Amino acid sequence: MNLKKNLLALVLLVFVGFAANAQEKASPAKTAEGMVGDAKITINYSSPAVKGRVIWGDLVPLGEVWRAGANEATTFTTTKDIMVEGKKLPAGTYSFFVIPGETSSTLIFNKVAKQWGAFDYNSAEDVLRVSVPSGQTSSLEERLVYEVKPASFEIRWEYGKASAKLGS
Repeated sequence: MNLKKNLLALVLLVFVGFAANAQEKASPAKTAEGMVGDAKITINYSSPAVKGRVIWGDLVPLGEVWRAGANEATTFTTTKDIMVEGKKLPAGTYSFFVIPGETSSTLIFNKVAKQWGAFDYNSAEDVLRVSVPSGQTSSLEERLVYEVKPASFEIRWEYGKASAKLGS
């Protein structure tokens, strides 16, 4: 009888482990890093997949604050003060949000770095907001991706993308 209980417990434990692992991989944790002058930029985010869904204007409503990833809010860290679209962003770690639009989007750097999604987002905690061009790409980006370049960073998902100019 104890053997059956132990075997059942083991099977349940393995099942829960597989379920947790599968759930983690639904939106795996990713990191984008790069240098802007002497500043190291690190963007930590969860990368959801399109999975045949319409993203912009459906899953992610246009004109509303979006957590810019899945699960916990995306974080943007800079080791030194930088310029984002010509505006100063002091060194630090910020939660990063986007208000997506068809032709322009608002990028938001918020001083409350640890938050779950955008559920407790408070605009009074914003350190910087910038408007950037946004638009369509010709190729599908199945998973949300951030890319840090020497003079910019870019967000791409589904057929949408937005990019911000960075400087030191």
